Order: sequence, then C-alpha cells, then structure tokens
Amino acid sequence: MPEILWFSLALLLMAFSLAWAVQWLNGNAGYVDVAWSFGTGITGLAYLLVGEGESVPRLIAGVLLLAWSLRLGSHILKRVIGEGSEDGRYAAMRERLGGAAQPVFLLVFWLQAGLAWLFSLPMWAISQQPDFIPLFVNLGLVVGAVAIVGEALADRQLARFKARPDSKGKTCREGLWRYSRHPNYFFEWLHWFSYPLIAAATAPHWPWLWLLPVAMFLFLWFVTGIPYTEKQALKSRGDDYREYQRTTSPFIPWRPRQ
Repeated sequence: MPEILWFSLALLLMAFSLAWAVQWLNGNAGYVDVAWSFGTGITGLAYLLVGEGESVPRLIAGVLLLAWSLRLGSHILKRVIGEGSEDGRYAAMRERLGGAAQPVFLLVFWLQAGLAWLFSLPMWAISQQPDFIPLFVNLGLVVGAVAIVGEALADRQLARFKARPDSKGKTCREGLWRYSRHPNYFFEWLHWFSYPLIAAATAPHWPWLWLLPVAMFLFLWFVTGIPYTEKQALKSRGDDYREYQRTTSPFIPWRPRQ
C-alpha cells in the first residue's frame, strides 16, 4: 500500500484525538461529526492533488468533494456551536457510560477517523486513473451535484421549520420532508454514488468503490442515522411523529400515504 495512505491515516488519528480533547473540555461529542466531514474532505483532496492520473476526473471529483465537505462540515459545526446542547445520541451514551464515557468516546473518535480514511480512498483511486469514460464522469458529476443541492435544501427547509415559534412538538412536513422522513440522509447516500461512477472501468480497483454507497446505507439505516433520530423524534413528538411514520416514506422520497 502506498506510504501516503498510511501517512494520511496517522494524521487523521491525530486530528480526531485533538477533536476528542475538545469535546472533553466542552462536553459536546458532536465535534466528531464535524471532524469526519472535514477530515474526509481534506484527505481526499490531498490524494487528488498529488495524484498523477487524468486531470478531468480528478478535477470533477475534487470539486464535488470540496463542495460536499465544506457544506456539511460547516452545517454541522454551526449546529454544534449554536444549539448549545449535545446531540441526543452522544448525550445518551455519556449518561449511560458515566465515568467510562471518555475512554469510550476516544475509541469512537478513532473509529470515525478510520471511517474518514476509508471514505477518502476512492479519491486515491481516482487520482491514479489513467483514462476516463466521459459518459460515466458526466453522470457522476450530475449525481453528485443533485445530491449536494438536495441535502442542502433539506437541511434548510428543516431549519426554517424549526425557527418558527409554533414548531415545538411538531414534525416538519414541508418541501422534501413531505416525501421522506430523512431526505438529508437520502441525498447523503446518493452523493457517494458519484465517485464510483467517475472511476468506472478505468481507476485502479474501481469495482470496490461500489462498496461505498452500500456502507453509507448500512450506517444510516442500521447504526448512526435513522434508528437514533427516530427514537429521539418519538420521544419528543410522540403521536405526531407516529402519524408521520405511517404516512411518509422512511428514506427514498415517495408520494405520501393517505
């Protein structure tokens, strides 16, 4: 394995250790999500910059990754700083673990560093791409752009709803949230299809890149995304959210049920 890959993993582990120290001081583990967004983006961009493959796929992948990383990282950072309270997932962990919370959080931060490294690997493959297929590269660009814009729109619609004084205890059913209970997660998942498309048939080990959207779906559906979000929503919104679950697609945007 090229030395740059091991070097980037070491740097990510150090950066996430620093982020863990920050959360120890201020009591908010949400900084791990900020570190993941920026860490994945910076690492992937470094691979693309030093690579010697075709410039077109490197440029398009770099533009998509930079836009995704800056938007998502700044959105999460604003939420972590602005809300003042810790994300429900991490607050529940902190309460359940008690005195053992910090060692476990350190492991969680290191695990996220490893995931940032894994999710940046497609950029290394694209950086070594000796040729490209214009149809697949253009398709990857379109998919990535739609995904980034869709996720930004979903986040904006939810923030606008939450800012209303009458929104407390209610569920957002406006815009994209009328058609999916988690449109932001859907578009985040969709975004990871763009890089396998850009790399298709020409990048080193390109078939393995299709594991990326599979892994993202598994994390969102079973681990860090939907289960905790829905549990918290049922706790805070009760019957209103149960009705939302009954009528609205859980993931892929679809026509609401009556």
